[in-house]
Amino acid sequence: MTLARAIASGDVAQLPSRREEDWRWTDLRGLIRTIPAASPAADGIKLKRGPFRNLADEEIVFVNGRQLEGPSALIIEPGHPGPLALRFVSAAHGTAHHAAFSLVLRPGAELVLLESYESLGEAYLADISLDIHLGEGARLERVAVVAEAADAVSISQTRVELAPHARFVQTVLTSGAKRQRHETRLRHPGGGAEVRLDGVYLLDGAAHADLTTAVTHAGVDGVTQQLTKGAVRGQARAVFQGRIVVAEGADRTDARMGHHALILSDKAEVDAKPELEIYADDVSCAHGNTVGAIDEQALFYAMQRGIPEAEARAMLTEAFVAEVIDRIEHPGAREAAHAWAAQLAGRAG
Repeated sequence: MTLARAIASGDVAQLPSRREEDWRWTDLRGLIRTIPAASPAADGIKLKRGPFRNLADEEIVFVNGRQLEGPSALIIEPGHPGPLALRFVSAAHGTAHHAAFSLVLRPGAELVLLESYESLGEAYLADISLDIHLGEGARLERVAVVAEAADAVSISQTRVELAPHARFVQTVLTSGAKRQRHETRLRHPGGGAEVRLDGVYLLDGAAHADLTTAVTHAGVDGVTQQLTKGAVRGQARAVFQGRIVVAEGADRTDARMGHHALILSDKAEVDAKPELEIYADDVSCAHGNTVGAIDEQALFYAMQRGIPEAEARAMLTEAFVAEVIDRIEHPGAREAAHAWAAQLAGRAG
């Protein structure tokens, strides 16, 4: 059951529902009564500059599920010149579209992938599928900004495969939508490969955001680090689901997962499910999860120094998620991410 199948068939029975454990907090079948018509081509559309403007040497653009620029699949060889921007733009109004893209990094190749989900429309259904493969010793940093329309339904699902000694690091930044889910499923080979999966959500109004990850360690000597932080206010709802499976024989696996959230209003909600399934011996694994309110002592301290309460709350919220953003390795992307957090926390714009 996927949104892509439902869009292709027009059959709402193909939508995932709360009866499926992984979708119980992001129910699509209960939300979508009919599948709308396919989104039209957006010929001649004038695009705004993306969130990573001036940072990429190359750009691949999809609008309403159709690719405007660049190849439909990309193979990165060692010595690739610089960052790649991958933009998924929805310029649709009440229609539905799907896009797919695959990325292969040859052994020893390196790439910074700057991914964005952008809206020029309203009330659309958007589904994106990505396949990413890293050869031995390849390195990929993926930074994704999700900025969908408030009344849109947007699903992104990515499958990642690594070879030994590869390194995959990811940071997802989202402001949610009517229903929005960013899902990453990764098969970890061990063998010195390293993975970092980070995320930040800042939600307001009636926004819903779901960050779901699943990592399966299948070999010895694998490393996974994961940190997600976020804040919700208004009637927003955040979902974090992180699952790390250490298969039998995947000894000497080192896996750490943390999720921490702030609830800033009485009607906001955070649902979190961090999971570790360990079937191997001699592993080092841990997870932590906290959900709370802004530190009142820190808020009092800031206000005592003449900072208005609203600005003080924004500062503390921004500082709370900065720990995740500071882990972004590309300097320009890290700066853009801090600007995104400042704007959504209420200090700018």
